[in-house]
Parts: sequence; structure tokens; C-alpha cells
Amino acid sequence: MKTAFRRLLIKLSGGQLAGENGFGISPAVISRIAREIREVHEMGSQLCIVIGGGNVIRGIDAAEQGLDRTSADYMGMLASIINALALQDALEKEGLATRVLSALEIQSVAEPYIRRRAVRHLEKGRVVVFAGGTGNPYFTTDTAAVLRAAEVDAEIILMAKQGVDGVYDSDPKTNPNAKRYDRLSYDEAIAKNLRVMDQTALALCRENNLPIIVFDMSTAGNIRRVAGGEEVGTRVGG
Repeated sequence: MKTAFRRLLIKLSGGQLAGENGFGISPAVISRIAREIREVHEMGSQLCIVIGGGNVIRGIDAAEQGLDRTSADYMGMLASIINALALQDALEKEGLATRVLSALEIQSVAEPYIRRRAVRHLEKGRVVVFAGGTGNPYFTTDTAAVLRAAEVDAEIILMAKQGVDGVYDSDPKTNPNAKRYDRLSYDEAIAKNLRVMDQTALALCRENNLPIIVFDMSTAGNIRRVAGGEEVGTRVGG
């Protein structure tokens, strides 16, 4: 199978790395994710990844519990850097040259984010993991994913979900009659508040005509099918 996209960005949540524990990093889970990413890379795609930090701390949740919002968001950015380093290790064990580029400068463990440097890494066939969100509080890693995808001219964003195979009109876990969408426009997703990603990120996708595919990462081989152009999950825009 050959790739349908020359350059794509994968958005992973930190919670996906935790596995059944719900916290921390599961070596078995991160190894499986790395293997599937390697399969996509072997199809010929240039790959970049944005990863969240929710398996360590979610800034918005910590803020709701009384922590200063700005401090909580910076803690979340640091958590995403921890996850990026773990993912880099797993990808390198799969034989993939990987670079972590961080919006927060921590030069002992990651390169600072520079757009031209990121593009050059991609052109050389390296996997690039963007860490530290946007580097600013009050912005989610969804927004960071769209921003980085636009900056490096990615053709599409793959929103990897855990146990949810697309976008529904209501929560399928609580409503057995929830309807899954095969395709959505940006305007529909925003107007109906369908939680594809946060509204700021969706608006940025619309402004840059950057399509999104929402799919279930927990189904083995799905990421390869999406990268190959198969109709999997829900496509938003494009």
C-alpha cells in the first residue's frame, strides 16, 4: 500500500499512552503505536506528530481544581515534552530517525522549534515530534496540531481517538442511537459543537482549508488504512 498523503500530521492524546492504567506511560501501548507509525512511514509519508500530556496532567483540569491556570497550562506543556521523549525512544527502537522539537526551550533534551528546521527534518525522512504545545498558556494541543500542520504544509491532520471511530451527533457511549458522520464541513462541526477538536483549532483549520480525519487508533491497522486513503472514520473539511 502506498500513501495517499505526501506529508501528514498525527495528533495523539497523552491519554492514549497510558493504556488501561489511565495514568503514566504503558510500554506495551507506546510500542504498538510506534510500530503502526513505522508502517505509515514505510508507505512513503513524511510524518510529524503532536502529542498531548493528559496522562500526566491536564492543565485545564488542574486549573478547575484551583491551580493557577497559566501555571497549570505550562505544566501540561512539560507533560507533553515527557511524552514526546518517550515516543521518540519507542520510534527509534523501530528504526525511525526521530527529532523532538519543543515550543519551550529545553535544549538538553529537545531541539527548539524552528519551522525551517522542522521542514528540513521531514525532507530528510525523519519523524518530527512537536512538543510543548504552542508554548503559550490558554491554547490546547489541538490548536498546536493545526498550527504546526499549517506551518509545515501538511496535507491533512489525522486525529487519533481511543475507542471512538469518528464524530457522532451525541456521545455514543451513553446514547446507543448516536449517529456517526462520514463527512462534515468545518461550519457544521463548529455550529453543532461536535467536539472534533476545540473551536479555535477548528476555525484555524477552516481558514487554512486543512482537512481532518477522526478515527479510532485502538483498532489495529487503522492509521495505515487512513494514510492509504481508505474511508475510515469521519472526514472534516477538504
